[in-house]
Amino acid sequence: MIIDSHHHFWNYDPIEYNWIDDSMKVIRKDFLPENLEETIREAGVDGVISVQARQSVEETVWLLELARQNKFIKGVVGWLPLINDDIEVDLEKYSDNKLLKGLRHVIQGETDPEFMLRKDFNRGISLLNKHSLVYDILIVERQLPDTIRFVNQHPNQVFVLDHIAKPLIGKHELSPWKENIQELAKRENVSCKISGMVTEADFNSWTPQQLQPYFDVVLEAFGADRLLFGSDWPVCLVATSYKNWMDLVRKSISQLPELERVKIMGENAIRLYQL
Repeated sequence: MIIDSHHHFWNYDPIEYNWIDDSMKVIRKDFLPENLEETIREAGVDGVISVQARQSVEETVWLLELARQNKFIKGVVGWLPLINDDIEVDLEKYSDNKLLKGLRHVIQGETDPEFMLRKDFNRGISLLNKHSLVYDILIVERQLPDTIRFVNQHPNQVFVLDHIAKPLIGKHELSPWKENIQELAKRENVSCKISGMVTEADFNSWTPQQLQPYFDVVLEAFGADRLLFGSDWPVCLVATSYKNWMDLVRKSISQLPELERVKIMGENAIRLYQL
């Protein structure tokens, strides 16, 4: 079974989605299940995990309802206020919904450079394992050193790194991202989504050759047991089509044995998110 471990839905609003700038005009519109269902059918994908795009409980509830209504949505990575004193109340309430598979916070957008090291945030993270929830790590490459310190505090929590930590692909820079990824990957409780790469390069002039060194690093660092295919649809559409991205991922792992390719393209997502 092929699982897309990372995509988004939204009803577009220019205020709620103000990060969609003029260079990304193509995604300034609604993206809903009926749009994605046709797309994944054409690409041969069996199911998806829907990931939060706004930091609101309201959106989490909406995504869970979409998942209830659409069988191809196998799970949701939502958002809950992890820094709140009463976060356990929310966790008790929403984790009863078996379609909630994990949580995410947009750490890359936090003004506090040490947000992920805050005591209140880490208290919230420490409660997730009890509720069998994965935590998706959304950062940019300069936040990797703090991410390593953060992960070290939670050796029993299942973490999944989004978008290979957004390296500076557009600048052709491998270091220090490479060394930090290699260090983070030493933590066996951390997996990584092969996603979001084309949008870290130039939208119009990126090449597969430009991306290959970054594929090579994560393949070596995490291995086939801890890598997951993700499309980052519809964000990916500013630089490539859904099927083109999936074909590129498949090509990048084509030298691996078939059993390892199957893990990356779906089995790891099924296992980690308990789909």
